[in-house]
Amino acid sequence: MLYLNGQFVNRQDATISALDRGVLFGDGIYEVIPVYSRKPFRLDEHLHRLDASLAAIGLPNPHSIEQWAALVLETIARQDFDDQSVYLHVTRGNAGERDFPFPADVAPTVMINSSRLVTPTPAQKAAGVKAISHGDFRWLRCDIKSLNLLPTVLLREAAKRAGCAEAVMFRDSWAFGLEAASNGAAQSAPQRYLSEGAASNIFVVKDGVLLAPPKSQLMLPGITYDLVIEIAEANQVPLEIRPISEAEVRSADELWMTSSTKEVLSIVMLDGEPVGDGKVGPMAQQLDTLYQAFKQQVMRGGD
Repeated sequence: MLYLNGQFVNRQDATISALDRGVLFGDGIYEVIPVYSRKPFRLDEHLHRLDASLAAIGLPNPHSIEQWAALVLETIARQDFDDQSVYLHVTRGNAGERDFPFPADVAPTVMINSSRLVTPTPAQKAAGVKAISHGDFRWLRCDIKSLNLLPTVLLREAAKRAGCAEAVMFRDSWAFGLEAASNGAAQSAPQRYLSEGAASNIFVVKDGVLLAPPKSQLMLPGITYDLVIEIAEANQVPLEIRPISEAEVRSADELWMTSSTKEVLSIVMLDGEPVGDGKVGPMAQQLDTLYQAFKQQVMRGGD
């Protein structure tokens, strides 16, 4: 069962108009919430991020935070499995024609769907994964969780074809408001800096220090990103939040991808070269252990 425009229906009976602006333009916002033992992970934070993304594209939120929470909990309760991935989807609706400006007096399309939550296996956590690097060719408002995901599709497909799990992305220094490096009197090619993964946030470990890129319009403000930083700070892990150059990423001792479904997952190979010694590093093991303890105690334990 999924929720669509005010009612719960069977998935096979759920339909959206071909003229819906989400179909025509990707004019909408989505959110994904992991659920452990039928308890949604940081539900308020996810719903406030949804609200911020809707506001950023001028789409009035069809529900209050409290109404969304109630609908999410009802969606969870209607499933016959405990660990879930709840997908929220809001578009500007069906205006009856294809025209770019915002339509007036059109009801939004609202959908909530839940599927089984798939997280990395213990074997995947122990072995780590491989990634490619890529220039970040997406738009400049990556803090908005937009339905326009074609760049992500292309990046993840490129990673898949290379036998990798993720694409680690870089942008030129100007995008971050940083001056390009110079070489004497002649200007060199702009230095590149880490933005994020195609569908994850990226952390770097160098010389015992955990490095995280600062939040900006060039990356999604990850809920798991926030939790990893909170856990690191609570456990006195050396931490720097600052721009991270491509050179620092390529010379890292450890490289991680984090997201609500990937949790903390080590990248042990980048572009065919080992990251550090090519094995899951000690800080990744420490943070993942702490993350799993949080999940067990707070999420599954109901504390």
